[in-house]
Amino acid sequence: MRFFDRFGKWIIRFLTEMGAMALLFYNAFIYIFRPPYRLRNLSKQMESVGVGSIPVVLITATFTGMVLALQGYTGFKRFNAEGLVGTVVALSMTRELGPVLTGLIVAGRAGAAMAAELGTMKVTEQVDALATLAVNPIQYLVTPRFIAGIVMLPLLTVFSDFIGIAGGYLISVNLLGANAGAYLQRTTQYLEMEDIFGGLLKAAVFGGIIAGVSCYKGFQADGGAEGVGRATTGAVVVSEMLILISNYFVTAFLRS
Repeated sequence: MRFFDRFGKWIIRFLTEMGAMALLFYNAFIYIFRPPYRLRNLSKQMESVGVGSIPVVLITATFTGMVLALQGYTGFKRFNAEGLVGTVVALSMTRELGPVLTGLIVAGRAGAAMAAELGTMKVTEQVDALATLAVNPIQYLVTPRFIAGIVMLPLLTVFSDFIGIAGGYLISVNLLGANAGAYLQRTTQYLEMEDIFGGLLKAAVFGGIIAGVSCYKGFQADGGAEGVGRATTGAVVVSEMLILISNYFVTAFLRS
């Protein structure tokens, strides 16, 4: 009976948290279309999420493309199909690895920063002060981060796709001796626009998840510095789990 009691309480807490998180997502989306529009705050968040993440995205995408080229060449060489390496690198980056890796990186960097910042504001009662001044905390704090996540993740994914494909090209042509013209021809021949747009849709979904979960965890912080640390850790873990889970459902939706 004790097991069922604990399991039932866990289910109730889980459903309560999911409901509160869904409500935060809904309110953040609704306030996109309601004035006042604080463009300076929005541009600051877009710079934090997007521009600040470029170096780590650059490094990750470059070496991911290089590893894909090496592994693809090793596998396809057994079937005398080395010319398909470029196609595999391009499709892998645009459809899956580009948006997923970018989302995981941004969750660990920008998502943690969002949760820590809002968590600090929560425990120091700055969020309550905003409400006292008749400023809606969700509209002022969450909506700009929500928009920044949805807009900047696809842009970072485009950058990641291009850099990953370029990294695969450098390894294939300069190290493995592939023909440059054939590599580019195979890459453009089999890569379709729906592959690129599907990856960008995933990136937009991931951006909304990162911003919403991170802001929610930040608003739930309590207990001083220790509570902020728990909120930051929880934001990163939950965001990355939801990215991997939602990746399957978005992929299934695009295939239907």
